[in-house]
Amino acid sequence: MTLEQLRIFVAVAERQHITRAASVLHLTQAAVSASIATLETQHGVRLFDRVGRNIALTETGRLFLEEARAVLARATAAATVLRDYAGLKHGRLAVHASQTIASYYLPRAIAQFHRLHPGFTIDLAIGNTGQVVSAIKAGDAELGFIEGPLTAPELHVAPVAVDHMAVIVPPNHPWATGRKLTNADLRKAEWVFREEGSGTRDAFLSALAERGISPDSLTIALCLPSNEAVREAVAAGAGTACLSPLVCARPLAAGELKRANILMPPRPFQAVQHKDRYIPKASATFLDLVRALSPLNA
Repeated sequence: MTLEQLRIFVAVAERQHITRAASVLHLTQAAVSASIATLETQHGVRLFDRVGRNIALTETGRLFLEEARAVLARATAAATVLRDYAGLKHGRLAVHASQTIASYYLPRAIAQFHRLHPGFTIDLAIGNTGQVVSAIKAGDAELGFIEGPLTAPELHVAPVAVDHMAVIVPPNHPWATGRKLTNADLRKAEWVFREEGSGTRDAFLSALAERGISPDSLTIALCLPSNEAVREAVAAGAGTACLSPLVCARPLAAGELKRANILMPPRPFQAVQHKDRYIPKASATFLDLVRALSPLNA
């Protein structure tokens, strides 16, 4: 069994499709099929059920997928150790970040890191906070960034900045006058929310809980999967929302949105790493840059 066989198996298993996996791996469909067939023949098992053009993991395949991912994660860690000895001349750093942080907080640090280490690549993946935590636990990312608190014994969590969220409304909304809002106002409003698992959503619900407001007492008009979708829905008059000022800076400056008069509690932006895995030099170097160039700490 080779690492290449494991990489091919994991790619096919995650996509449940030979052709799509072959495209990602830059291999021919025949080469991918042959690798899977060889792995099954070598060990006398069936990893996939094939029905027409579709495939699905067998129970054996599902169990093997977890082990294959773990082996690949260890191989990546071993390569990282050797890369660190050679300095930051070339290599890759896998970073996963929640949407607000990835889109508005990290880009300056990524650009500066590239200028300082042009042979090194940062592979940035974007997901909600729950997805980022899962990636760190699974070994798919060496460094993660999330919004809000986290309790996970196997992870090291360190604050990098503090964000003060804002309730935003369109310019013609009654709240745009600047009058101070009450709990009754919040309960009467129609809200545009992020999806479940979002750090932005969780931070807002936590802030409401501190005010004694249950989510069940709110009217949720829309639930959308990105900050930008929420922001544009509010600008179009779909309701009110609570977002990071980083997301709304330009439309607020242009008068396309207004900030309501209510103080939201601060929420931390946090870096996440796995306690039991090797921390590459690139990860520590990038994290230092993130802190130094933070648009929230300026």
